[in-house]
Amino acid sequence: MIVGKVVGSVVATRKSESLIGCKFLIVEPFEKMEQGGRIVAVDNVGAGIGEIVLVAKGSSARIGCGMDKAPVDAAIVGIVDDGIGLE
Repeated sequence: MIVGKVVGSVVATRKSESLIGCKFLIVEPFEKMEQGGRIVAVDNVGAGIGEIVLVAKGSSARIGCGMDKAPVDAAIVGIVDDGIGLE
């Protein structure tokens, strides 16, 4: 799991049927959390731009958001209220 900041959103009108109704957000992981830059994650908790979030990746993302058969590689599974030492 990684921690990052929501910096934007993605709109996709054409997508896999299993992703219809999903909200996609762009998350920038904190520098010490992960190398490789920004990721697109399915928003499972109602996060917004500017919020600090917990992101599950890989098969844990699909399980964490209840989308076992969807092509999901990253999912926002929590909004951080207080994170001492994250940045």
